[in-house]
Amino acid sequence: MLGRTRLHRLAKRWSGPLFELKLPRGAGIAAAILFVLAATAFGAVRGGHGPAIVAELVDVRDATANALGFRISSIALGGGKHITREEILTTAGVTGRTSLLFLDAAEARQKLKTNPWIAEATVLKLYPGRLHIAVTEREAFALWQKDGKVRVISEDGTVVEPYVSRRFAGLPLVVGSGAELKAKGFLALLEQFPLVRDQLRAAVLVADRRWNLKLKNGIDVRLPEADIERALEMLVQLDRDKKLLSRDIAAIDLRLADRVTVRLSDEAAAARAEALKDSKKPKRKGGDA
Repeated sequence: MLGRTRLHRLAKRWSGPLFELKLPRGAGIAAAILFVLAATAFGAVRGGHGPAIVAELVDVRDATANALGFRISSIALGGGKHITREEILTTAGVTGRTSLLFLDAAEARQKLKTNPWIAEATVLKLYPGRLHIAVTEREAFALWQKDGKVRVISEDGTVVEPYVSRRFAGLPLVVGSGAELKAKGFLALLEQFPLVRDQLRAAVLVADRRWNLKLKNGIDVRLPEADIERALEMLVQLDRDKKLLSRDIAAIDLRLADRVTVRLSDEAAAARAEALKDSKKPKRKGGDA
């Protein structure tokens, strides 16, 4: 009996503050609403409807902000050349329902930079309703072929789009794995040799170490891994002195510093063999029957 009395006193001591606590008016209703919302959210997540409900809540939030005067009333765009206004706004996540108040400028900027054409972006909110977006686009620099597919790349090697447009047909073509990253430096070197640059059909990176040139007349030029400038100077000199690039040859090997190896085309090789054969035939003396 004594034990029960002691337990009763302890229970009264600890539970007394709970019974004496005065809750604010409406707390019960608020608690009930929170319980219903929590249960609804739990059911939505379990049922796989979470994203749809979040989207609805975002729309309600933006609609409320728009009604309070934070609707985006004007949008100023700058820098777009390869991508359209609609593409910029869609990528940034700006729609006709978006409110300026809840637009995350940093997040919109990061979304814009996911477009390969866009190198940099600035998103500026001017309250209550003006939005400024400026983008810095990459420029189409070259065509890059790998595994039979041709893509348009910028100077830094970023693939900006598949090659499907005739407007890029005049860009230089580089071929091979890694060629997209080394194209800028190599093509800049070729600019010093207009004779070679103007005859270039494609530059092929071999084993990620050295370049072969395929010229428009069908000649292959094999360049060394190092001291490429010296090899190109030799090629220009040989053409100036011997008209080498105008001859009927298939390949020019410049990989060795102390020699140049030239391979004739099949037709030229056959003609040369025939000429050598004729030169070895004994000549007839005059008057022989």
